[in-house]
Amino acid sequence: MSVLYIVGTPIGNLGDITFRALETLKNADVVAAEDTRHTLELLTHFEIRKPMISCHAQNEDSAAEKIIALLKDGKNVAYASDAGMPGISDPGAILAKKVRDAGFTVTPIPGPSAFATLVSVAGPGGKTLVFEGFLSPSPGKRRKRLRELLEMKKAFILYESPFRIVKLLSDIADIESERRIVVGRELTKIHEEITDGTAVQVRDEYAQRQSIKGEIAVFVAGF
Repeated sequence: MSVLYIVGTPIGNLGDITFRALETLKNADVVAAEDTRHTLELLTHFEIRKPMISCHAQNEDSAAEKIIALLKDGKNVAYASDAGMPGISDPGAILAKKVRDAGFTVTPIPGPSAFATLVSVAGPGGKTLVFEGFLSPSPGKRRKRLRELLEMKKAFILYESPFRIVKLLSDIADIESERRIVVGRELTKIHEEITDGTAVQVRDEYAQRQSIKGEIAVFVAGF
């Protein structure tokens, strides 16, 4: 029976791709991707040529139906989001559920994620870890959810854009100035940076910068 493979891809450094991910992409009949242009660069780097289909947040339902049709036709499909593991703050969850409901096997091909990468170097943060992903861009909703998370006293991970990171760090510092946080920017890439300190210290470090670039993950320690 045909299979949908959910493939983890590098979050920055192409050397992080697994042998199993490469074999899966090479052997698939079709590669589905969040952004076909982005994934095409990855495939081209490893000299893999495959038919591609787009499956992103805005068309995930309709794309799932097309992928199910391919599976019914006996094709094996590999799905990759732009970077990291699909379904973790990326499209893929709806696709996996619809394909499984249609009676086909959905097989994970694990790979890197900013979540696991930052946790591995963040140091102790308590027994429980919560993954929150992106908070609302609305200041009021963001602060409300931050208060709820901080009051739990558990460690949690957030993702944030470089355009809003100072606002996020300021909100955390205003609520709990001494809570330890670790910010990972451009993880696995050439300009990888990990900043560790109290909420106020890290906020002040980022607030003085003229410009901030890259993908960012934030670890907030618990007790």
